[in-house]
Amino acid sequence: MHFPRLPDWLVYLSIVLAMLFVALGRQERANAPPPPPPLPAGEGAVLSAASPFDPAVVVKVVPDPLQTAGTAFSVSDSGVWLTARHVVENCAKAAILVTDTQGVEAKVWLDPMSETAVLTTAGGAPALPLAPLTPLRRGEMAFHPGFPRNRPGEVASRLLGRENLFLRERNVRAVPVLVWAEVGRTEGLNGALMGLSGAPVLDDEGRVIGVTVAESPRRGRLYTTTPESLRQSLAAAGAKLSGQAAGEPITADNYGRAADDLRRDLRVAPVVCLKH
Repeated sequence: MHFPRLPDWLVYLSIVLAMLFVALGRQERANAPPPPPPLPAGEGAVLSAASPFDPAVVVKVVPDPLQTAGTAFSVSDSGVWLTARHVVENCAKAAILVTDTQGVEAKVWLDPMSETAVLTTAGGAPALPLAPLTPLRRGEMAFHPGFPRNRPGEVASRLLGRENLFLRERNVRAVPVLVWAEVGRTEGLNGALMGLSGAPVLDDEGRVIGVTVAESPRRGRLYTTTPESLRQSLAAAGAKLSGQAAGEPITADNYGRAADDLRRDLRVAPVVCLKH
């Protein structure tokens, strides 16, 4: 059977379209690490409770010798904020930035039992709601809006499991954390995510699961506090929560816009620690 020969222009057009499709596909995931490995217990499996026998991971934190900056988020409109402990633990002063040049002084309370710090300010911002203490499942998505590399940015991740985190700089027992695989980030945000520490971990309903406390750039992993330890930190600090409205739905398609809204409302803001 004889097939008619395709015109040359149609052949060239097909090749160009195929190359364009591949290029756009690569550009879309240019800033995301490779897909995470298969989940051991299968996607959707309920995580077991934290255990001393969970795998251990050692993370090194390299602070700026003059100033450290991270992310904080509001959990009460009366002026209660959360961030990562290492962001503010060596501060002479700490402040929540409300503009590029203005900040509000924050009192710091460090939780000796976790990697969380509770900040209090004279005034507050609209609060992010806390997620209920319901079972977490492997593979579920979370979103981390903050200020990586000292500029607005966000990361999307999927839950891998639990581990015990040990920071080299602090000679204390390891603390239980959740481990997430990075699956997407702000376009143009390259390299390590310094400054994202302290960012909220939000579920698909915009509710706080935990606090982002560390990363492993080579593995594309993020480590966060657990929902239980977050609530324990707030209780130990005597924090009184108020003004927690319902969260806004977040998806893989809109998490950039949702993060911009949270930063615009100062529900997520930079925290600065000055050492002198």
